[in-house]
Amino acid sequence: MQVFLASCVVAGVPLLFATLGELITEKAGNTNLGVEGMMLMGAVMAYVTAAGTQNPYLTVLVAALAGALGALIYAVLTISLRANQVVTGLTLTIFGTGFAKFVGQPYLGKAVPAEVTQFFAKKSIPLLGDIPFIGPIFFRQDVFIYLSYVLCVLAAVYMYRTRMGLNLKAVGENTAAADASGINVMLYKYVHVLIGGAMAGLGGAYLSIVRIPLWQEDVVNGRGWIAVALVIFVAWNPIKAFFGAIVFGGLSIMGMRLQVMGVGISQYLFDMVPYLATIIIVIFSTHKKRKESQPPADLSNNYFREER
Repeated sequence: MQVFLASCVVAGVPLLFATLGELITEKAGNTNLGVEGMMLMGAVMAYVTAAGTQNPYLTVLVAALAGALGALIYAVLTISLRANQVVTGLTLTIFGTGFAKFVGQPYLGKAVPAEVTQFFAKKSIPLLGDIPFIGPIFFRQDVFIYLSYVLCVLAAVYMYRTRMGLNLKAVGENTAAADASGINVMLYKYVHVLIGGAMAGLGGAYLSIVRIPLWQEDVVNGRGWIAVALVIFVAWNPIKAFFGAIVFGGLSIMGMRLQVMGVGISQYLFDMVPYLATIIIVIFSTHKKRKESQPPADLSNNYFREER
């Protein structure tokens, strides 16, 4: 059981990065359906950087910048030019997919340099790693996973315990009122959309240099779409996002686990489970009545100051 739960954490980390990024983006009132594309951009640029420099720090930085660059394209089109957010996000996914295939073509099937994989190898946190049952699951993992823990806590503190977090909520709930009260809504939207893209890029990087340390074109494999649904599932709450990502990570590896146990059920049926769960979440989210479970009121609405 411990081994399976630890594997769920590993499988859930790329989802967690992407979900946190989309959650922050949506809190600013923007729906970015280009998460899959930004994850692919982060994944391919992380791999190329790792292969070219063998520098793990630069690899992480470039992955975040690649995701943020994709988000910047989205931000300019939707925030400044007020293009349709859904269409722009879908276009970003198509762009990111093509970008990853083009840039990654020369590296197909090649492994990540050993210097990088060794840096991201699993390391036990002193004392915490020795806690019975919990220690091996959460505190004998790699650096990326520990980073995801920190980002979850920071996101929660920022959103619920700071003035800027309160301003962010105001921008997402009623952009015109936030603007009238003196909040720089354009700046808030741009910054948080870029942060969301950077986190998606980190999620992609985890897949290409840690989880599957060789380059393959389908490395993200639909996780970006699951992350979009997970935001709804966790009700825009970063702490709930942590547990939601672990649950969906478990669903994604359940088939492999049962195959090892000798259960004679097709792997392809289990591969469908995370996506089926995603559809169910989207369907049932329309019936949520509690205020805290509702999306930001101005989500997906382009803002134009002259229309106030």
